[in-house]
Amino acid sequence: MANVELRAVDKSFGRVDVIRNVNLDIRDGEFVVFVGPSGCGKSTLLRLVAGLEDLTDGEIHIDGQRVDHLAPSRRGVAMVFQSYALYPHFTVRENMGYALRVAGEDKAEIARKVEAAADVLQLTEYLDRKPKALSGGQRQRVAIGRAIVRDPKVFLFDEPLSNLDAKLRVQMRIELTKLHGKLGATMIYVTHDQVEAMTMADKIVVLRDGVVEQVGPPLELYNRPANLFVAGFIGSPAMNMFEGSVVEAGADGLVLDLPGVGRLSWPASGTLKAGDKVHFGIRPEHFIREGEPDGKVAGEVYAAERLGGETYIYLNTENGSEVTVHASGDWAARPGDRLEAGFMLENAHLFGPDGQAVPGREG
Repeated sequence: MANVELRAVDKSFGRVDVIRNVNLDIRDGEFVVFVGPSGCGKSTLLRLVAGLEDLTDGEIHIDGQRVDHLAPSRRGVAMVFQSYALYPHFTVRENMGYALRVAGEDKAEIARKVEAAADVLQLTEYLDRKPKALSGGQRQRVAIGRAIVRDPKVFLFDEPLSNLDAKLRVQMRIELTKLHGKLGATMIYVTHDQVEAMTMADKIVVLRDGVVEQVGPPLELYNRPANLFVAGFIGSPAMNMFEGSVVEAGADGLVLDLPGVGRLSWPASGTLKAGDKVHFGIRPEHFIREGEPDGKVAGEVYAAERLGGETYIYLNTENGSEVTVHASGDWAARPGDRLEAGFMLENAHLFGPDGQAVPGREG
């Protein structure tokens, strides 16, 4: 398998800049997920690695070799698309081995590779079936098997689970994670679903408008988002945000005025000064019911989802802010109830006027 390096990669369609100055190192054997909202450029970036789109500027290296001038077939990559794109009149065996047959490989070697891939993907008993006799998940495994038999340096996945139902998506996420463990392969995976990114990735690349906003392990992005965009995108349900301002700034930290929360002391100032606008964030799962919190959010419950093992409570605060509280276990809250939810500063996040995280937060 191989490292993948992107150096100052740009892609434009006419006057529209789709990818802007992307620099990225993907280590051998990593499972890397490109994530972001629709139109952020993640699929285009994947297609640039595959060679299905030409660079406007920059370089792409795979296994130490510059490949951006090479045809897709010479880059050592295999791509699995959102659509299964299986030949309906071929059996599973024929679909998986078709690319090797076109390349002129020996029949015995093709059979060996197909059977080995089928064993890894638990498709052996389906090799002589046609796609119409398979479930959606089985068809997607056939598409993955078609990539495995080519023994690529890098696997590329473009939203491969988006056509599956919710239950099957969860199952296939686990199967892909197991497959990565078995193969030890370098994999790049594109999704708009941040839950997929959090559960599957060794490293997440968050994109917005063609720009890389943050790169890191899933829990690093969850615990230390670099900016407002990443904070709001990573985590489900999304982080609660409160707009406010700095009242005092000194050597000991900041005093914040946060409508919906009140006044808080924040232990680090960075470069903030009195009058600066800020955003203060608390994840729904970081509210607490007991103990001595550093601050509280109070409001009227307008909806509650009591699921037994967990509870989602939705509040309207006095200033009109909507707040989501996610608690483990059952919380007997009903619409119309007044509720207070506490939080600790070590679990909070502060973002300055430029949207960047304010450094120095305790914890």
